[in-house]
Amino acid sequence: MAINMHVNGKQISCNSEPDTPLLWVIRDELGLTGTKFGCGAALCGACTVHVDGVPVRSCQTPVASVADKKIATIESLSSNNNHVLQRAWIAHDVPQCGYCQSGQLMSAAALLASNKNPSDTDIDNAMSGNLCRCGTYSRIRAAIKSAALEIQRTGETV
Repeated sequence: MAINMHVNGKQISCNSEPDTPLLWVIRDELGLTGTKFGCGAALCGACTVHVDGVPVRSCQTPVASVADKKIATIESLSSNNNHVLQRAWIAHDVPQCGYCQSGQLMSAAALLASNKNPSDTDIDNAMSGNLCRCGTYSRIRAAIKSAALEIQRTGETV
């Protein structure tokens, strides 16, 4: 049975088993490898994508549960690192190993889409499910604040 969904603005159909994790459909069937496998238990956040604008852990999301929904992966932000969050990430030298960054960016994008002026507490709450083994949390917070200021200044959308 085909499962239809919209991924990064494109209508796609997959023939995976309904209980296949969305992560594997994104990576293996669609070839979008920006979304990372981390823990496989929805604990680290490396596999975060948006489903109808809400951040979810794709490693534990059955593909059947996203039928006819809008999926956004890290590739949807920008193909040239020109998204407001990507620019802020670069300016604040956030990534070290970089492995968690796609999930971090997707969680941050969801936060700024709903809250254009987040407090430290708002940022900490929104980002609490994303682990960074390199410990760049203070740079992540600073980058999110910078991106929020840029959004407020320019009206850029997330």
